[in-house]
Amino acid sequence: MITLRKLSKDPEVVTLIKESDQQLETLGYTEHGPRHARLVAKNAKSVLLALDYDERLAELAAMAGYLHDIGNVVNREHHERTSAVLARDILLRLGMDYTEVAHIMAAIGNHHEEGGNPVSEVSAALILADKADVHRSRVRNPAFIKFDIHDRVNYAVKRSTLTVDKEQRKITFKLRVDTSISPVMEYFEIFLSRMVISRRAADFLHCHYSLKINGNKLV
Repeated sequence: MITLRKLSKDPEVVTLIKESDQQLETLGYTEHGPRHARLVAKNAKSVLLALDYDERLAELAAMAGYLHDIGNVVNREHHERTSAVLARDILLRLGMDYTEVAHIMAAIGNHHEEGGNPVSEVSAALILADKADVHRSRVRNPAFIKFDIHDRVNYAVKRSTLTVDKEQRKITFKLRVDTSISPVMEYFEIFLSRMVISRRAADFLHCHYSLKINGNKLV
């Protein structure tokens, strides 16, 4: 069976993630490199395991999380579709079962808030994990926070966590924000669509989605 451990060591995967991140850096985007890939993979798997889903399904979510942004090596526009196609070729080369490949492709192809939808447990976990990676460590040049709202909002986030309460069927995204850098309203200004698709992903998993900023429940 193909696992995240094997996938993450594949030379093609390593190269695609590195080159994708370099292209986004050139375009002025926040970090989308190995750190982001590992964190999304970890959190996507954790969400399903916390809700007692099958371990193999959780591993598929981890692999989808690791590969979800590799399409940026081609172009940022429609990167989710390109990522899915590139992932298909990699996973088939490694010998993955066709059905599992299809599950991962569908999850990756639906992870972006612009046109994406939770179509499976794997895709729902990927969406939740991807949209929860908001943190100052993703900002490449803090000097730009005065001019770029995306950098400013990310840089203002001192801590972000995604927690799952199986008994209460609650998925909570908690942020600790330095409001002297960016007011909470700016977070909603640029990330509202991400919160909407995250809520839909939680709904798919039969959970309630909650957003807390500085201890205050906002959603």
